[in-house]
Amino acid sequence: MSTGANRIRESDDERVSRNVDALDYDYTNFYFGSGEDPFALLEPFASWWEEVHPLGYYQYELPMHSAPATRVDVHDTKTHELREGLINFASYNYLGLSYRPEVKQAIKDAVDIYGGGSSGSPILSGTTDLHRQLATELATFKGKEAAMIFPTGYSANVGVIAGLMRSGDLIVADQFAHASIVDGMILSKAKSRFFRHNRPDDLDRKLKGFEGKKLVIVEGVYSMDGDISVLPDIIEVARKHNARVLIDEAHSTFVFGENGRGVAEHFGLDDEVDIHIGTFSKSLGGQGGFVAGSQKLIDYLRGFSRSRFFSCALAPTVVAGILRALQLASDEPELRQQLWQNVDFMQNRLRSAGVDVGDSESQVIPIMVRNDAKMFGIGEELFRGGVFINPVTYPAVGKHKSRFRMSISAAHTREQLDEGAQIIIDVLKRNGII
Repeated sequence: MSTGANRIRESDDERVSRNVDALDYDYTNFYFGSGEDPFALLEPFASWWEEVHPLGYYQYELPMHSAPATRVDVHDTKTHELREGLINFASYNYLGLSYRPEVKQAIKDAVDIYGGGSSGSPILSGTTDLHRQLATELATFKGKEAAMIFPTGYSANVGVIAGLMRSGDLIVADQFAHASIVDGMILSKAKSRFFRHNRPDDLDRKLKGFEGKKLVIVEGVYSMDGDISVLPDIIEVARKHNARVLIDEAHSTFVFGENGRGVAEHFGLDDEVDIHIGTFSKSLGGQGGFVAGSQKLIDYLRGFSRSRFFSCALAPTVVAGILRALQLASDEPELRQQLWQNVDFMQNRLRSAGVDVGDSESQVIPIMVRNDAKMFGIGEELFRGGVFINPVTYPAVGKHKSRFRMSISAAHTREQLDEGAQIIIDVLKRNGII
């Protein structure tokens, strides 16, 4: 009897050891494979996934059963329970607009006129009067001659970069640039370099000596660290080398600047940036992306941005909601004021408790753990404790730079922020992080 029990204990120990080993692997281990069959990697990946999914990877793609409000109901795919009323730090929706009654009503009204989808690419049958109106109002908001709408923020970056740059050109981007920027660089076939994050001196070295067309790419707010671009210094270096400048303001448009135009406006450099890219899914709580700039730039990209050219246009219902959200964001500057008050409160609350939030200067606040092995366990405690927040591990960030990415909304109440902060602090203390 005892021998059997020992065998069971040994088997359990072996299983635990195997699970720990499995978590030492990640997606990058299954990127390359040998042999002639493209499906050869599927079996080893499936075996790994079967082990790691219940150990923590289940925390991704958890189905929400409510709007992305400050409290949400989320299906726990591990226990098959519906966890209700979680404090939501996972969704962007920085101004709390996606579920405003006015936005929902605009969407409902559009359904009666336009139906469900666009049923065509923008250059064929997919453009409606709503698309034209949004492009016009967006250009006015950004203070630019023209703007163009894309189905996603990802396709905006890919379409603009690959649509403008060619083989033999040079693109130099901040090393923390979004994957959509990297993919646009690859598709352009231009020579691609990366400069050290927010280091204009390294940008200078990467641009030096190159003869030909040059494009420098930065972000307004960096999505994993929450810090902002040192844009004045970047522009100075770019101009020294006769390079054009593109800024991706996905996380900063409608939030930064006196009028909410973004980090470029924040620094008073709107007219010094050549290409302005942004999204509707972050601050406005909708979907889609855009580029704003000169009329000549937009006319050219209309014919060369393949990610827009060959995609179905945004659904008119979505466009109607974005239009109303844009109007609300413009008419209610107090939303931005409330957001910044919430950001200041949360940053101070966490820092005073010893939580490492990096160099964040925005509504994107990293909760630095820097312990890859503990991430999923901590994530599970937070989830079961009442906070909905996403774990971020390698390869999305560097090894041992794991963190939770917190998104703050203007709609969060002070009580919700305080409650959520306390839950996070307690869990980090229990796990020896602070």
